[in-house]
Amino acid sequence: METKRRFPQGFDWGTATAAHQIEGANVNNDWWAWEHTPGSPCAESSGDACDSWQRGFDDVAVVADLGLTSYRFSIEWSRIEPAEGEWSRAALLHYRRIGEALLERDITPVVTFHHFTTPQWLAARGGWSEPSTADAFARFCDVAARELAPVLGRACTINEPNMVAFMAYEFGTFPPGHTDADEARRVDDVFADAHRRAVDAIKQHAPDVPVGLTVAMMDYQAAEGGEAACAAARATEDHYLDAAAGDDFIGIQTYSRMLMGPNGWLGPQPGVPVVETMFYEFWPEALEATLRRAWERTHGRSRLYVTENGLAADDDEDRIRYVQRALEGVLRCLDDGIDVGGYTYWSLLDNFEWAFGYTPRFGLVEVDRTTFERRPKESARWLRAIAQSNTLDVGARH
Repeated sequence: METKRRFPQGFDWGTATAAHQIEGANVNNDWWAWEHTPGSPCAESSGDACDSWQRGFDDVAVVADLGLTSYRFSIEWSRIEPAEGEWSRAALLHYRRIGEALLERDITPVVTFHHFTTPQWLAARGGWSEPSTADAFARFCDVAARELAPVLGRACTINEPNMVAFMAYEFGTFPPGHTDADEARRVDDVFADAHRRAVDAIKQHAPDVPVGLTVAMMDYQAAEGGEAACAAARATEDHYLDAAAGDDFIGIQTYSRMLMGPNGWLGPQPGVPVVETMFYEFWPEALEATLRRAWERTHGRSRLYVTENGLAADDDEDRIRYVQRALEGVLRCLDDGIDVGGYTYWSLLDNFEWAFGYTPRFGLVEVDRTTFERRPKESARWLRAIAQSNTLDVGARH
């Protein structure tokens, strides 16, 4: 039985991208170098990506056509500061004009100051394992926020620092490809310091703009004997939730669950569909679980936004089914008094998915790999109807 449910007035509906994943030719950052390093795990180079450095205003028009109220995008540090202390006025103006184009269409610009990529000159100095990187990032935020303050709707300091610390310094699949758990924990501390410094730098120029951190969260569930493994897996999430508690908001970014046994992750479970290109379970209920855990951990001190959630799928009906169930979970959180300010779908475009290359397709919009033509999918039209009505048919099965 379907029941039409309304989201709170002012609930924000958005979609998101990241500079390196869509712009193309970001040749001055550590990811570009990593993609071209022999033996790295990258399936392919980002290359021209979605050509959004040239077509960014086309992307703004697509977001407007989707009837969404916000667009989360990142600014590329290595374009703005390609060499230490050398600032690109042209790059700053480019991002400011993107913000202005969004505001002209009554779309809130949500700007992420660091989304996985770091300038090569800083990476060569030790990157995020070097404590002074927090100072360099705060200086970058100061320069960028001074220029972008008039177009900032919300600001995210760092995207998923816990993911970078783990994947880059412990698991070895992000640059610099290290596998040292102790180093990864030191990186966690540098990131937390950088976040706090970045909040202060941004607030200096945009005191009324909400500023927060986005955290990658997994719905860790304990099988028999897996309680200790669950607690250990949640530890780095908690590190960042604690660091951000009390900020204007915390961004929650969730895709799936992991069932944990005494020795760690038990892998995808029999009978649960698997997202083939990403190797994890199709588990949209993970979003509700992580929102509840973040709210409990932070004692409700910060508003929560879903800043990423979505599905990599060639079958667009699977994407719709996933988001339908995820949004039903958001409504249950709202019913229980959890302050969720909005939902942002990852991603606007089929784009470069880091080491996986272009095979995973998260986008609401297909991008022709030859012509760069943008073609909205049925899921884009479906989400547009939800955003414009601010309602969801609960119980609908697609």
